[in-house]
Amino acid sequence: MNLLEINDVYGGYGGGDILKGVSLNMEARDIVVIVGPNGAGKSTLMKSAFGLVSIRSGLVRFDGSDITRLRPDKIVRRGISYVPQEKNVFPTLSVEENLQIGGYILKENLKKRIEAIYAMFPRLAERRRQAAGSMSGGERQMVAMGRALMLDPKLLLLDEPTAGLSPAYIDQTFDSVKQINDNGVGILMVEQNAKQALAIASRGYVLTNGQNRHEDTGAGLLANREVAEMFLGG
Repeated sequence: MNLLEINDVYGGYGGGDILKGVSLNMEARDIVVIVGPNGAGKSTLMKSAFGLVSIRSGLVRFDGSDITRLRPDKIVRRGISYVPQEKNVFPTLSVEENLQIGGYILKENLKKRIEAIYAMFPRLAERRRQAAGSMSGGERQMVAMGRALMLDPKLLLLDEPTAGLSPAYIDQTFDSVKQINDNGVGILMVEQNAKQALAIASRGYVLTNGQNRHEDTGAGLLANREVAEMFLGG
């Protein structure tokens, strides 16, 4: 059974459709990467799985259940967490306060879950009392990912996680994605560093104009001449 199924979805944010019959499937523990040109509907497709897009028609199923028109707060409780590209931390709050907010519905074991995040991101343990807004872009991304993992989701949605980061932090972010996935969390990611992302992907989807253009394994898309020339810089 698929962990996530997006089937023939049409929708967007207003009157017009950004997504025009897009479909996507992923199994548990997959890393799935969505690539394509600007304006292709990549982030919109991913947000459709988190209740942030008005879906006019089509189906979104998660872990066997229809979540097509559920609100994000309901979807979080089903086991999906989302890290937006921008404004993804509470800048005036400390690292630990950000993590506490991420675990807001936990009735017990909050401290245990925070320590699990610190074990995954030792840098955050060192900076636990530092205001998140005073940290580097790469460190803020760790805070955002750590907060999203507080509820131990089955699926983590990442929107451009390496945008604006230095090369060192780009590599570190991809390492974190692999580590999170190795711990049993499925990853659905929109990423501008397409070659690096597809290199770790189980599957990849190429979108253009709100529609599916290519679908294959990560390695298959990297080896596809048309994909390489049109979307990966040759």
